[in-house]
Amino acid sequence: MPQTAPPATTFDANERTAWAGHGAVYAASFGRLCARPVERLLDAAGVSARDRVLDVGTGPGTAAAAAVARGALVTAVDAEPSMLALVRRDVPQARVELATLPELSFTDGEFDAVVANFVLNHVGRPLLALAELRRVLRPGGRLALTIWSGSPAPGQTLIPRALQAAGAARPAHLGPLDPADDFDRTPDGLAGLLTGAGLRDAHGRTVDFDHATTLDEWWSGPAAGVATIGLTLLAQPPAVRDAARRHYERLAEEYRTGPAALDALLLPHRALLASAVR
Repeated sequence: MPQTAPPATTFDANERTAWAGHGAVYAASFGRLCARPVERLLDAAGVSARDRVLDVGTGPGTAAAAAVARGALVTAVDAEPSMLALVRRDVPQARVELATLPELSFTDGEFDAVVANFVLNHVGRPLLALAELRRVLRPGGRLALTIWSGSPAPGQTLIPRALQAAGAARPAHLGPLDPADDFDRTPDGLAGLLTGAGLRDAHGRTVDFDHATTLDEWWSGPAAGVATIGLTLLAQPPAVRDAARRHYERLAEEYRTGPAALDALLLPHRALLASAVR
């Protein structure tokens, strides 16, 4: 089990800034991408009718909506109010609450299943967060989560490569996790983290998929300051931002699909999916 430690970090503070007010922009851009493995995530958690399900870091509520469609009794939480506004509008069947990992207000063992879709990569103390998710999961209940792989597919590096080509520098305050809190972004590394949080029968696997988008849609999230990549882009001088866009358009030619006038892209992505039992 993890050691007691202060729950909030500089990384967490930066994450709050990166997502503040961006619910709608995220839902229309990166949110569509993150919806891709949701059904596999729910399958890994064993979600079925009448299950009490916690969707933590719900974002615009994609996993919550899919769990509701299976007949589950869903509680959806997120640290960003603009995300929760979308869930309240689009998934009225869900119980919706503001919450920030690694501290949840729920009682021990309150849920039959817990899902976290691309959430663990946005918390400063992943092991503490998982221990909290274990706490609110009933004995025998399943937890399933997705994160991005440490060996990314080419499509998900498109915008970072454009920033690098433009000479963009990541602001010093947007640092990575403290090495003491980090873990290997591999199937075994993620499964090991789940085991370290006190869960059992942990398994991880790689999930590859292609994401269909457009040139402008894929750029819209970072251009609005969404996520660390967006904060990095907006921190650059105007000339560097303009150069990044030009490099992005050049590099995106490799992923074009269909008539050029449609600006359609098909971007390969790689995620990790892991599950475990309390």
